[in-house]
Amino acid sequence: QVQLVESGGGLVQPGGSLRLSCITSGFTFSLYDMSWYRQSPGKERELVAGISRTGDSTNYAESVKDRFTISRDNATKTLSLQMNSLKPEDTAVYHCRRDPGIGVPGYWGQGTQVTVSS
Repeated sequence: QVQLVESGGGLVQPGGSLRLSCITSGFTFSLYDMSWYRQSPGKERELVAGISRTGDSTNYAESVKDRFTISRDNATKTLSLQMNSLKPEDTAVYHCRRDPGIGVPGYWGQGTQVTVSS
């Protein structure tokens, strides 16, 4: 079955860095665009960054541009998010998502908590 398992979250001070990973299994990773989303308490889930199946195209929310970098390794079926210059407003649960395909729904990981606080 499809599995998306995030890791790498934690508590970090403002200005610090974290690297999130999403290890996938149960589907052909290289055939799907992938994304990172986040959700804070009381807020809707929002797109943070997306990457095409080949990795040659990426997109970012304005709030994280120039601070976050999404990447993927199709050989190891892993999605990553490097987060630098973290701010308190980046605090959220971060989820990786297999984006929908033709006739195939999207799929979510369970999420990893990122807390930015001094």
